[in-house]
Amino acid sequence: MTSSGRTRALVAGYCALLTAIIVGPLAGSGYLLLRDAVSTPRSYLTDSALGLGAAAPRAVPQDALLAVLSPVVDGGILVKAILIVALWSAGYGAAVLARRFVSASTGAQLVAATLALWNPFVAERLLQGHWSLLAGYAALPWTALAAARIRTNSGGAGSTTHPSSAESGHATGSTDSAEDSRRISPIGSTSGFGGRGGSLGGWAALIASFAAAGLTPTGSLLAAVIGLALVGRRAFLPATVAWIATCAPWLTATALGSGAEPSDPAGVSAFAARAEPWLGTLGSLAGLGGIWNSEAVPASRTTPLALVGTLLLLGIVAFGVRAVWASGRNGRTLLVIAAVAIVLPAFGATSWGLAAGEWLVVNVPGAGLLRDTQKYMALAMPAYALCAAAACRTVTAMARRLASDEQAASRSVPSGTRVTAAFFIALLTLPLADLAWGVGGGMRPVHYPAGWQQVVDRIDAPGDVAVLPAGMFRRFPYSGTPPVLDPAPRILPNDVLQTGELRVRGYAVTGEGNRARKVEQALLQGAPAADLAALGVGWILIERTTPGPLGTSERTLTTAELTYQDPDLALYRIPNPTAVDTATPSQRRISTSAHLLWATLLLAGLIAAALRHSPECHPASRPSVARRAGK
Repeated sequence: MTSSGRTRALVAGYCALLTAIIVGPLAGSGYLLLRDAVSTPRSYLTDSALGLGAAAPRAVPQDALLAVLSPVVDGGILVKAILIVALWSAGYGAAVLARRFVSASTGAQLVAATLALWNPFVAERLLQGHWSLLAGYAALPWTALAAARIRTNSGGAGSTTHPSSAESGHATGSTDSAEDSRRISPIGSTSGFGGRGGSLGGWAALIASFAAAGLTPTGSLLAAVIGLALVGRRAFLPATVAWIATCAPWLTATALGSGAEPSDPAGVSAFAARAEPWLGTLGSLAGLGGIWNSEAVPASRTTPLALVGTLLLLGIVAFGVRAVWASGRNGRTLLVIAAVAIVLPAFGATSWGLAAGEWLVVNVPGAGLLRDTQKYMALAMPAYALCAAAACRTVTAMARRLASDEQAASRSVPSGTRVTAAFFIALLTLPLADLAWGVGGGMRPVHYPAGWQQVVDRIDAPGDVAVLPAGMFRRFPYSGTPPVLDPAPRILPNDVLQTGELRVRGYAVTGEGNRARKVEQALLQGAPAADLAALGVGWILIERTTPGPLGTSERTLTTAELTYQDPDLALYRIPNPTAVDTATPSQRRISTSAHLLWATLLLAGLIAAALRHSPECHPASRPSVARRAGK
């Protein structure tokens, strides 16, 4: 194995170790059921899974992917695998980004990987159950790499590292000489990225990154910002077309679901970024924290460690800003994106920002995607990772100059960045030590009672499913203390009616489920089963072990047929439900085609990118390395 191969293996292994430390509890059997995260043994390709239900298509194509694959691979394993791959990819992608954009040494790459994996954003989104959003987060450094590669091959002036950077590293003594002599040519070098093969590989990687990030609409938007900002003027139009193609599942679902209500403007205030203790909103966001849900935060973020960790993080980043800015257009662009990603969500939490957000949600279709503004803090990660890597060189150079100025020969300053990197890794991880082992044990697998499978087996006739108690969130004895999304919509073979109403931070946020609200009200008022049948309801599921309003639903149940019951669940059948289709056959065909297009682009992009030689191994890059090593 070559020295560069050993470096890549070391970084990849380090990222795997960090990922294992973070998600260790998920290695056991069971399913992820935590707040918004719901994994089930199997899910089904219902209209809701295709994004054609009454609610906005917020989990498209995620739900359809699980519905297609879970008959082959257990759904719990699928979700765990996607989450683990996403976290590893985020860390390794940040390391590769640092190597390409700022010629980071091995130690500096490990710092970049640590920052990408070990930060409040990752911790909070894990506790909130946003495993699929982390797939979009993980795609960001890879999107940046692919876009910059395309821009270089299309003739743009996008060099991110000047040819003299290697020599300047030697001059300052800021990197290990052995590592510098092995360092690959930077991304701006045509020797490493030029040629038709490199161009095709860049496009394949960009399409794959867009599609992977597009597991959810928010992830797709995140990747679009990074990719379209870096791809350059000449490639902007085809890159936009490629991105839109990867958005086909949720764009078509949005267009076809014209009957859905717009998002409730109350959600703008409910989901606005939150100020953490001693930091304020701007400081919380700058420290990669500030999620709207105060319960979905590690315990350390409720103590003065939140302030300490944020100051240390920003201090490390600040030491590298100048070097990243000087590295070229790509580095400067990522820094600007990071600044905007901090400032705009902070503005969105002010009275003016809330008013603007409410206007957008009411007047602009699809603007509900923007209501959880803290999600877009993910855009700061690539720039932060670059700055942390560059800071290793800066701080080491400063230490050497200080030792030289004081003529402290007895105080040996270690050569290279290894000690600096180890110091930075400690500063990044220790204030957030409870990210380890499932964010302090908050994320652990659960086991569903056997009754769920019994219910699934007995739903063998048409008709939508109404569920009691009312509401979307549950507290089961087997799921722990935090509220969890009702697993019924993902575990049952028929469409489950849900109002989509949320209660967040004292706000009641209305959902888009018109018919579901009518059904829920009829149940709570004890309407006869015939009234529910007229609304398309063929089944009523009672989840007995979770609190919530039941109203006078007992009167309704006496007019329905009990088909199954146990201590956890009871299933009632309503005969002859009216056929109420939320989607037509042609709409289903269109949506299915859109999902197939997305899956094809993802697989084809991944395969094509893998078949193309990595720029590091491209034969044309070797003379450049040899020339630089000989200087």
